[in-house]
Amino acid sequence: MLQIGQVADRMGLSLRTIRFYEENGLVPPTGRTAGGFRLYGEDAIGRLEVIKRMKPLGFTLEEMRELLTLLDDLAERPADAALADRLRMFHEAAIARVTALREQLAVAEGFAGTLAGHLESSAR
Repeated sequence: MLQIGQVADRMGLSLRTIRFYEENGLVPPTGRTAGGFRLYGEDAIGRLEVIKRMKPLGFTLEEMRELLTLLDDLAERPADAALADRLRMFHEAAIARVTALREQLAVAEGFAGTLAGHLESSAR
C-alpha cells in the first residue's frame, strides 16, 4: 500500500489529479491510515495507469469510468461475450483516435518542416 504522494511520484501525476479522479469515482483509495491518509494498492494504481493512457486519446471521464467498470467485470467473467464485444468497441475507438493523432502529427511535422525551410532561406 502506497500513500497518495508515493503514487503521484510513481505515476508522474499530481496529487490534485489523483484526488480529481477519486472525486469522480474513477480511483477510490484502497484504504486509509489511522491518520486518515489515503492508501492505494496495486489495483488502484492499475486503474490510474488505464486512465493515464486514455487521457491523451481524448476519452471522457464517463468513458473512462465505463471502461474501468468493464475491465473489472471482465476480470470476474472473462468468458462473457457481451463484455468482450464492449471491450472490442473501446479497442476500435482507441485505434481510431490513435489514427487521428498520427494524422495531426503528420500535419504538424509538415508545418515544422516548412518553417525549417523558411529559416534556411532567411539564413542565406
